[in-house]
Amino acid sequence: MTVTIAPAPELDAVFGGVDSHADTIHVAVITDRGGHVADAEFPTTTAGYAAATAFLNAHGPVTAVGVEGTSSYGLGFTRAARHSGLTVVEVNRPDKAERRRIGKSDPIDACAAARAALSGRASVIPKDDTVSGICALHNAARSAVKARTATLNQIAHILITAPDDIRVKYTALRGKTQVDAISRLRPTGDGTPRPHSIGFPGLERAVGLPTRSSPNW
Repeated sequence: MTVTIAPAPELDAVFGGVDSHADTIHVAVITDRGGHVADAEFPTTTAGYAAATAFLNAHGPVTAVGVEGTSSYGLGFTRAARHSGLTVVEVNRPDKAERRRIGKSDPIDACAAARAALSGRASVIPKDDTVSGICALHNAARSAVKARTATLNQIAHILITAPDDIRVKYTALRGKTQVDAISRLRPTGDGTPRPHSIGFPGLERAVGLPTRSSPNW
């Protein structure tokens, strides 16, 4: 007797979408025509990310996965999905028209992310870890520069109304030299502290301004 085994039917291609939060991600699967297939919630853990990628792959070949917050809450899933061979695209912002029409919830947002990947509205490949790290360092440096400028402006403002001897002495100084000198100011020893000299110590440290202990300023 001859037994013929029919080949297993091929699954249609699908798209995925992820709505990411601090403790959970919600994953949705849609068809290549935008129809809802399935959705589920997973924890933001290594095991949760593995289960989420398995959930996506179980419904057919995954063309792409749209992820909200690929550089924040969605970063962990993005790494895991890439490691498993999935293509991830970044969903920068929700479709406002669709949100007004159908509302907001985790399943809805996940499906919207999947449809953004399907339509091509989300097509940007997220930055890899190296680029993300460089961007984080750049942002930190930019924040430090802003803090430094704000502190120097604050010092300049205080000096404008300082007693004459203090104003003349310290306005002649600039940058690190001025900050170092001002940081050494203390209340007078005659029992009558001067308000301006009390306000200066620690001013540069309060906003993270590099001080004498910093090799580069």
